[in-house]
Amino acid sequence: MALKPTIFKLTISLSDLDRNHYDTLNLTIAQHPSETTERVMARVLAFCIHAQEHLAFSKGLSDVDEPSIWAKTLDGQISLWIDVGEPMVERIKKATRVAQQVCVYSFNSKSDVWWEQSKQGFSELSASIFRFNSEEIKRFAELLQRTMEISVTITGDSAYIAAESGQCDINWQVLQA
Repeated sequence: MALKPTIFKLTISLSDLDRNHYDTLNLTIAQHPSETTERVMARVLAFCIHAQEHLAFSKGLSDVDEPSIWAKTLDGQISLWIDVGEPMVERIKKATRVAQQVCVYSFNSKSDVWWEQSKQGFSELSASIFRFNSEEIKRFAELLQRTMEISVTITGDSAYIAAESGQCDINWQVLQA
């Protein structure tokens, strides 16, 4: 019998001060059985950073041909492709061919090694690469509950997150713009 995903329901009060984007996001997130809580929360934060109409979680780990998050135009074209993790250069090269904008968010303690091994290949691609602070993502993951309300305030390259169970700051570094 296959393991089923764990479902989380989040209500996010989002304030992106840089983009003057203020919204309430009602997200239902499926955690794949092989997915860590840290990756789930990295996906949530990447979603908040790029919040816009038509942005959605894809099938993610269940479909290797889809990104973690994407936005499609009304005619079905991919306007934004967001991968969360440490993808291979070839995967992102393919993404740059099908999407207008491509972003990658790495989040774990192996990100430095992955970036050192991959940065030459990525330098030839039109993709933005970011690295979340792994310890801060872990603290964010510790706040996760099956149903929760959180407040996310984004300014510059950081986010302040407040939930009933606590709060944390998450910073990210631009590796390639």
